[in-house]
This record gives sequence, structure tokens and C-alpha cells, in this order.
Amino acid sequence: MTSVEVLPLIALVAMFVIATFFPINIGILGFIGAFGVGAFMLGYDDKEILAAFPSSIVLTIIGVTYFFGMAKKNGTIDLMVNACIRAVRGRVTVVPWVFFFCASVLTALGTFSPAAVALISPAAMSFAARTKMSPLVMGIMTINGAHAGAFSPISVSGVLVCDIVEKSGLSINPWTLFFASYGVNLLLSVLTVVGYATLARTRNLEFSATGSAIAEEPTGTGGGAGSRDHAPTGGGSGAGGTGLLTRPVQTDVLLDAAPTPVTRVQKLTLALIGIVLVLVLVFHLPISFIAIAAGAVLAFTDLSKQNEAIAGISWSTVLLVAGMITYISVLQEVGTIDHLATMAITIGAPLLVAVVLCYVIGVTSAFASSTALMAAVIPMALPLLHTGALPIVGVVAALAISATVVDVSPFSTNGALVLANAQGIARPRFYRQLLLNSGVVVAVAPALCWLVLVVVPTLL
Repeated sequence: MTSVEVLPLIALVAMFVIATFFPINIGILGFIGAFGVGAFMLGYDDKEILAAFPSSIVLTIIGVTYFFGMAKKNGTIDLMVNACIRAVRGRVTVVPWVFFFCASVLTALGTFSPAAVALISPAAMSFAARTKMSPLVMGIMTINGAHAGAFSPISVSGVLVCDIVEKSGLSINPWTLFFASYGVNLLLSVLTVVGYATLARTRNLEFSATGSAIAEEPTGTGGGAGSRDHAPTGGGSGAGGTGLLTRPVQTDVLLDAAPTPVTRVQKLTLALIGIVLVLVLVFHLPISFIAIAAGAVLAFTDLSKQNEAIAGISWSTVLLVAGMITYISVLQEVGTIDHLATMAITIGAPLLVAVVLCYVIGVTSAFASSTALMAAVIPMALPLLHTGALPIVGVVAALAISATVVDVSPFSTNGALVLANAQGIARPRFYRQLLLNSGVVVAVAPALCWLVLVVVPTLL
């Protein structure tokens, strides 16, 4: 690799180091880096540097957090959370799996993964805050659910991957791709629960099925209605102060004696949520514009809360995502990403090439568009597949899944949506938790996909 390709990579590492030790939004560093690399190394002007500015992602975050911010202000989100608790008869530990399967059904029916997360994460994160569960585990379960169904035969990603393979003269069974994705994401979700359960036990905390620790404080006056709406900003002393494991209150205090009457504004909000679902899922309209329009309708029901809803938009998340994606896009223009993939192909050993490609697409996808990377990296593996040395569907599935499972990163659309909707926890702390978790996923998931989908079928 030339210095032109290496220096921007070093700069990316430096950004993470700086943002880790100093309280500065890494998106700011991303914009600065994009300008430095684009203007002085590529000779780009400002329009060319911002050509890949993620306007769609930014608008989605703004629209969703604005609409559901209005829904939160008028009490509709709390109404939905209470209904969810009642539906499972107070067994709140079941709810994360409910969100997992709901998200997987949405994407399996054709909803784009970020749209599914955008629809479900507000209620999921509100539920986590209300019950004092781990917002990290809840967010991961929601995202994994969306990824699980993302490669169905009628989904955007599933059709894209099958088309890429078929254009090369090869073919794969779309249902095999779908079940492979569902199985891996289900396995990762189980590992997430087990992993945080183990972490809780090593820190002498009683564990609940969601990966969060049971409350140790008294359950008398401390669990009343006055306290249940406020989740702690981090874990208790038993959790080492990391905030990774927050503690649910007793389920009996979460159930009101009688359901709160539904107001006209709340009925309107529920109707708007239904309309948004229909327009996004059935008519495939962009959730960004639809959510903004729905939020504007709610704003006219109480104009005094309009400024509060706008202020509640996660602008720091918008800056973070926009800055980093813009920088990564410039990095791709330099040729660093393509060169890394080309180096992987030249290794020679088929199994080794497959695992390297899984890591290339996995690491890069944590910062860039998963869809774009699948369209770029999967074709690079096709010459290898033509040799017949490796199972076609296994390699393709491993690459596709490696590109999506790492979207728990706060720099991806799904991770950013979870970060933007987090409640009851300081966002800088939650951002670090997501970043740490995504680092673990990037280190483990590609190897897991390669082992399960490539190595095992090859040996059999």
C-alpha cells in the first residue's frame, strides 16, 4: 500500500484514540479528516468531499426521533410500554425477544433493516428505561432481530445478494441464505444474553434473562410509581459503574392498578404510528419524510411542545454519524478499502481468503454502508467461487452476514438509531458501550460466520 492509502488509515485510528481520551464528538474529527484527505490528497472541492454525505441516514434519525419525541411528550410511548408489559403478564424478561422477533418479521416481509429498527427502537429503548433493563442488551436484540430477517427472498438485501451472484453465472438458494442469516443472528443474540449473564455473575449480581441484574435496593417505597420512570444512568456499584448492566425493578410495581384512559391525542398518535407502518411497509415510502410529516401533525396538537421535540432530536448522533461516514467515503475514494480487499484475494488459500474477506467487509461495514459494501466485496469473491473449492452459498452468506451483523456500531444507521433513542443513560457513556460491543462483534462475528457457513460445509 502506498503512503496515500496508509496515511488516511492511520488518521482514522488517531481519531478513535483522540475521541476515547477527550470529550469530543468523533464526527467533528471525521469532517476535519474528510477535508484534509479530500482537499490535500485528492484535490477535491467541498461538493466532491460531501458527495457521499449520508443525507438519507441523517434525515431518518431526525425524522424518527422528532416524531417519537412528540409521541413521548404526549404519553403515547409510555402507553405502549405499559400495554407491552401487560401483554406478557409482567414477565418483562420475555420482551427483548418479542422485539427481536417483531423486527425480524418486519425485515423478512421486505422492510429495509434501518426502517425496521427506526420503527421498533423507540418503544424498545423506552421499555428498557422504564423497566431498568440494560439498554445495550435491548438495543442489540432489536438490531439482531432486524438483521435476522434481512435476507429473506423478498427483502432488499436478499434480492440484492442473489442478483449479484446470478449475474456472475452462479446461483444460490435464497431460502438457504435467509435461514443462514436468521440462525447466525439468533445465535449471536443468545451469546449476547449468555455473555452479559456471565459478566453479571462474575460481579456478584443476580441475573435476569435479559442480561441485566436484579435490583438490590429495597422494594418497598423505592419501587413506587414515583421512581419507576427514571432509569439509572449506569450500572450499580456491583456492575463496576460501567452502565453495561442496569437493574430492573420488580415487575409487580410496573403494572398500574388500572389502565390509564387513552386521550384523543394519544389515539391520534397511535393512528399515525399505524399509518407510518402502512406507508413504510406496504408502499415502501421513506420513513424519514413520513416520520417528519407525522411529527408535524402532532406538533399542531400542542405547539408548546414543538421546541422541546426539536431540541430532543439527537443532534450529537447526527453529527457523529455524518462525520464518520463522510470520512470513510473519502477513504474509499483514496482506494484504501479496495486495496485491502485485493490483498486478501492474492493470499491464495481459499479458506484463508474467505475469512480475510469476511473481516474486510465486517470491519469496513462498521463505519460504512453495508449494502454498498456487499455490492463491492461479494463480486471480489466470485472468481474464487467459480473454482468450486468452497460452497457458494456458504461464502456468500458469510460475507453478507458479516457485513450486516456489525451494524450494532454507533456509526451505522441501526446503531445510531438505538443510540439516538436511548433513555435514562448518559449518551456519551452509552456510545462507548456500543463502540466496545461493536468491537467485540467485529472481532468475533466474521470468524463465527466463516466457521459455521464455510469451514463446516467444506469439511463435510
